[in-house]
Amino acid sequence: MTQISMRKRIWGWWAFDWASQPYHTLLITFIFGPFFAAVATDAFMAQGLAEEAAKAQAQSTWSLCLTIAGLTIGICAPFLGAFADISGRRRPWVVLFSLMYVIGAAGLWFTDPAGSNLYLMLFVFGIGFLGAEFALIFVNAQLPSLGLREDVGTLSGFGFAIGYLGGVVALVIMLALFVESANGRTLIGLTPAFGLDPALREDTRIVGPITALWFVVFIIPYFLWVRDGSATGNRATMQEAVGSVLRSVKSLRNRLSLASYLGSSMLYRDALNGLYTFGGIYARLVLDWQITLIGIFGIVSAISAAFFCWVGGFADRRYGPKPVIRTSILVLTVVCLIVVSMSREQILGIPLAEGSKLPDIVFFACGVLIGGFGGILQAASRSLMVRHTTPETATEAFGLYGLSGRATAFLAPALIGIATTMTGSPRLGITPIILLFLAGLFVLRWVNAEGDQS
Repeated sequence: MTQISMRKRIWGWWAFDWASQPYHTLLITFIFGPFFAAVATDAFMAQGLAEEAAKAQAQSTWSLCLTIAGLTIGICAPFLGAFADISGRRRPWVVLFSLMYVIGAAGLWFTDPAGSNLYLMLFVFGIGFLGAEFALIFVNAQLPSLGLREDVGTLSGFGFAIGYLGGVVALVIMLALFVESANGRTLIGLTPAFGLDPALREDTRIVGPITALWFVVFIIPYFLWVRDGSATGNRATMQEAVGSVLRSVKSLRNRLSLASYLGSSMLYRDALNGLYTFGGIYARLVLDWQITLIGIFGIVSAISAAFFCWVGGFADRRYGPKPVIRTSILVLTVVCLIVVSMSREQILGIPLAEGSKLPDIVFFACGVLIGGFGGILQAASRSLMVRHTTPETATEAFGLYGLSGRATAFLAPALIGIATTMTGSPRLGITPIILLFLAGLFVLRWVNAEGDQS
């Protein structure tokens, strides 16, 4: 077998971030998520709900989908990781979940703009989302084998930077060639490519197949250059996997730093996912932005995320991941306070003139900070997790990391759904994100900045 250089392995590993990021950028946050919210709102209004009630119901329905997906990921992730560690094989799992990613993304083309198959499309979306998240767990588990401990922060940060750049490029392609804006043209003045019919929302629904095709093309370097280590020759059984996970969970009693980190990241990553997931929906339902403007907002956010992640990687190398995580949480909490206190009519209780563009300007600025410090938070979190694991048990450890990130992944969507229903306001509905960030910051105090690899 041809020897693959470490440089190629690293670039292949980074290629996964570039290939997979559009599921989050295009489907969850900036294109399909807001499109689904608009379709669902119209469908619920056709059933007799008032406009605000229909918007709240649309946001609650999206929350339910993410809640169910989050629970599924949280329950299954550590056991799948244990299976992989016992056998020493991760690539077959990445192949399986990559297929789920592609099938789920491509299937969104069949979304009915009239809203007749809303729940079927949520199921299809969920299949792809599970594939994206499960594959990421196995890919993350390969990080400890790619460099020395002091290199991990830079590798993780640059990987996220590349991923966000991939999201930007994919988003620009969608806006430039496919999505029709209010003037009947794409962002660069063209009619939607391939004769797609905006009346049937084909210009927006194509985002699913585009995301799937993007992944298929750009995942190739990963499969060419990233290999498993030597297989153990052991055939994993369910009993062994369950036993391994239970032993790992029990050992947390003697590993305060790891237990605290898993608890802290469980809360603040849930808050971050909620902020990402509902950012585009907030723009659509609260600020009445059209898909094109939301897409431009996404480009600004993703570019800032790429730059901040690159800089954050160097900050991680110099100061360590824990101070970087703490700073990012504080910034994102302040941003959330601003977003919750803003509508088209007022900011921080100060009335605005009718038609004021100030909310749009402020939200764009918030988007820069959300993208930038959200990216830094993700990269530094991956780096700090590496300091709490070893290459031999990395997949199971990142499975626990996935569990901590998804054990309460239902919490942010569920709390947002409850708050939205209780207040009848999509704006006030995102308030629980602030509480989750603060709770995660509090628990972080017990995490050892140097990690725990015992």
